[in-house]
Amino acid sequence: MLLIDRATVRELYPVERALPVMAEAMRRYSGGQVELPLRTILRPEKDTGLLGTMPGFVAGDDLAGYGLKAMVLKPENPARGLDLHIGVVMVFDPRTGAPLALMDAGAVTAVRTAAVSGVATEALARPDAGDLAVLGSGVQARSHLEAMRLVRPLRRVRVWSRTTEHAQDFRRWAAAELDLDVEAVPTPAAALAGADLVCTTTAAREPLVEAGDLAPGAHLNAVGASFVDHRELSSQAVADGSFFVDSRESALAESGDLLGPLTEGLVGPGHIRAELGEVLLGARPGRTGESEITIFKSLGLGVQDIMSGFAVAEEARARGLGRTFELDGEPAAHH
Repeated sequence: MLLIDRATVRELYPVERALPVMAEAMRRYSGGQVELPLRTILRPEKDTGLLGTMPGFVAGDDLAGYGLKAMVLKPENPARGLDLHIGVVMVFDPRTGAPLALMDAGAVTAVRTAAVSGVATEALARPDAGDLAVLGSGVQARSHLEAMRLVRPLRRVRVWSRTTEHAQDFRRWAAAELDLDVEAVPTPAAALAGADLVCTTTAAREPLVEAGDLAPGAHLNAVGASFVDHRELSSQAVADGSFFVDSRESALAESGDLLGPLTEGLVGPGHIRAELGEVLLGARPGRTGESEITIFKSLGLGVQDIMSGFAVAEEARARGLGRTFELDGEPAAHH
């Protein structure tokens, strides 16, 4: 079994490598080639954290087989200088079922999530979109900025964060790492004014995006709020937009952004226009008009982690990276 640390995952799996893998993951999911139970969330009464597990099976000619992501969410971690979500992705040899690779889940999640938003942006945003608003300034905000500049020529970028200092850190990082000028702004509305591309990557429980703040023709990747009790978008913003999802089943079970307006009777279950995979397969239309506001609600799916895990393992093997560990005996020699 290969053990692959965070830095190696990042080296082996940049966003540009993840984009085609994630497009294929969404096609396979909507095309019925994937079996995924809804993720299990364990929230013990005696602990502040939670454990999420996402097992699955992916069929196909490549990057296919059984896999699993297990993540612990510890609210105290950011104050310790650690990630809020921490865990592993594991994939199994498709032929024998033996554990093939175990790797850092944080690095996989950061890249695969942003790559899926990149795929959604390519499919749903206007071709000329390039005025980007980013809400949030953490790991996902950074990987999303990397993904957005790969799929659209960015003319302007604004960031909003609850913590001004974090927005400034994001601005400095973008200048140093991506050679991009980013403007830090004081409110979500200031970031959204005139933006035709939006990525919301926050841990908000209450909506930050109001319907009136979104410019006509905007495309929105809603990435935070991956639990029933979290929301980034107001009910009216969701009702006014053309709503696309990674998974109908997940969105109707887990998305606070969708369940809010559903409960209020503003929309019905049919408000979901399509899964992203259905758009990619040509089974459902994507954007139908210049001034239409498209929303992609990303909850994250095990297929994204599993296919990413196989892609990372394949690349690690090809490049002799990662450490080999024998489950049934002494650790093997390091590569």
